[in-house]
Amino acid sequence: MLKLNHINLSVPDVQQAQQFFETYFDFIPNGTKPNDTLAILSGADGFTLVLMSERMNQKGNHSYPDAFHIGFVLDTEAEVRAVHAKLKAGGIHLEKEPELIRRNLGFYFHHQNFLVEVTSVVN
Repeated sequence: MLKLNHINLSVPDVQQAQQFFETYFDFIPNGTKPNDTLAILSGADGFTLVLMSERMNQKGNHSYPDAFHIGFVLDTEAEVRAVHAKLKAGGIHLEKEPELIRRNLGFYFHHQNFLVEVTSVVN
C-alpha cells in the first residue's frame, strides 16, 4: 500500500514555521540542526514535514495556488475547538471561528504563505 508520508513546504521564514508546527501541531525536530534554510520535522504518526526556505526555489516561484492547503483532521469537534483556542491564545490571526464545513466542524487560516485547515472527522 502506498502512503503519502512527507511534504515539503517552501516558506519565507523556516525558523518561524518550525516553531509554529512544533507549538501548535506537536511536530518535533527530526535530528537536523536548526537553520534558516531547512528544517525536518516529524509528526506523531511518522509523517515527515520538510520546511525549506523559499530562497531555494530555483525558478523564483514563491506562492501556492489559491486552493492549495494543508489539513489536520481531528477525531472530535472538541479537539478542533481546543486547537482554535490554542492558536488564538498564541496570537495567530484566525479569520473565523470554527464552523460547519461539509458536515464537519472546522476552520481555515493563513500562515506565512499557505492555507491551513483544521477539521473534525465526518460524524
